[in-house]
Amino acid sequence: MATKAVLQRLITNPDRLTSLADEAKEFAFQVGMIMHTYEAPSSSEVVTYTPLTLFPSPVPKAAFLQALAVQTHFNTLVDKISQDPKFLEEALAGTIQADDFTAKLFDIYRQVQQEGQTQPIVVGLNRSDYMVDRGEDGTSSLKQIEINTIAAAGFSVSDRVSVVHRHTLRSVGLLEESECVQASNSTPRMCAALAKAWELYGRQKAVIMFLVEDFQISKLSRRGMEKELWNRNIPFICRRFDEVSRGASLDGHKRLFIDGLEVAVVYYRYGYMPDHYTQQTWDARLLMERSLAVKCPDISTHLAGTKKVQQVLARPGVLEKFFPDQPQVVEQIRATFAGLYTLDMGPEGDRTVAMALANPHVFVLKPQREGGGNNYFGEDIVRVLQGVQSDKRRAAYILMDRIRPRREQNILLTKGLPLKLACVCSEIGVFGVYVRRAGEMVLNEVTGHILKTKSIEHNDAGVVRGVSAFDSPFLI
Repeated sequence: MATKAVLQRLITNPDRLTSLADEAKEFAFQVGMIMHTYEAPSSSEVVTYTPLTLFPSPVPKAAFLQALAVQTHFNTLVDKISQDPKFLEEALAGTIQADDFTAKLFDIYRQVQQEGQTQPIVVGLNRSDYMVDRGEDGTSSLKQIEINTIAAAGFSVSDRVSVVHRHTLRSVGLLEESECVQASNSTPRMCAALAKAWELYGRQKAVIMFLVEDFQISKLSRRGMEKELWNRNIPFICRRFDEVSRGASLDGHKRLFIDGLEVAVVYYRYGYMPDHYTQQTWDARLLMERSLAVKCPDISTHLAGTKKVQQVLARPGVLEKFFPDQPQVVEQIRATFAGLYTLDMGPEGDRTVAMALANPHVFVLKPQREGGGNNYFGEDIVRVLQGVQSDKRRAAYILMDRIRPRREQNILLTKGLPLKLACVCSEIGVFGVYVRRAGEMVLNEVTGHILKTKSIEHNDAGVVRGVSAFDSPFLI
């Protein structure tokens, strides 16, 4: 790619590099790639640019198209899992004995199941994440890292980063290359799914409620969604968990009300980590799940996105249960799976422990957590497993083959960090939405993509953690 030569020239010309980086940052401000700062997370007067790469990163075209093509099947799979109580109970049996957070989620799920679900409308906003694995024979293959069924974020920023990259490429004279940057336009279509759920709920004065975090570093990226909903004349509100705890209630028909407003859809932008909860907010989560409001996601869909479910799906014959007589769909999904191994108590889990301890550097140890920064690599795997290898607590984790990603060169633009040429790897995310009413799938679409890039110095990723930067794919 021509940017490699440009990068080499820029490194030898620090003044030009600084000028181009400043230009990219200023253009990021211009198109709305902005976020609050950690120093002043609640201030509307102090902002910075969202971390991004200076240039788009090369991505194999075949892998990119494969990720897009399989997304509607993953949407269907997640939805089918959410409707299968027996599968969820069996898949998570060991995990809920070992992991308190998953157990609390499952307690809510069990109570909702016993009472009977009050709302037949389901809406999912998902993101499936992948890396391109480099085989020992030199071939490349797409491998799934995880699927996110709650608070799948990043699409508002991803829609803008390609605009910055086109500008940067033109600034260095790469006009033809600038036309090859892959754009995404996820936000309108993600919002269309929420709008469809609101429409099906059938009460025009009811609102969509965004459940949001206390300190909203990425709050500004949510504004694009709010604008889309306003353009559709759909009322919405934003509330924190503690505000729901204090002010929400159900009427006799289990309709959810807060501050006198009926809630048609609860959209969870928060609630995916244990430290998001207190006893009061666990009660609020149960209240919302018991309500008539459409949940995005509902509790069963949240559980369908756990790492343990991901591992169980990789077992022989499991996908076939969800897609009977659809071998091509099964093949498409299974082709994206990396090796996944159980750590449940028993002989199979014992073998996994022994395998990981013998060669920890070729695996990743994953707890049932979202949000980045939770996984274990190398000698940390040995440390964790030696502490739990004869204990049921090991079932809180799964083991996965470590992906050997393609490596490229780029410059990461992150507030406070020096400009330097870095060896980087990228993670492809594909967004998908679906809406189901009872047994009818009303909507099932792939809506766009996201590319996040980090230095290979870091094992785990995460834009909010300051490790990754937003990127856009340049297909090769």
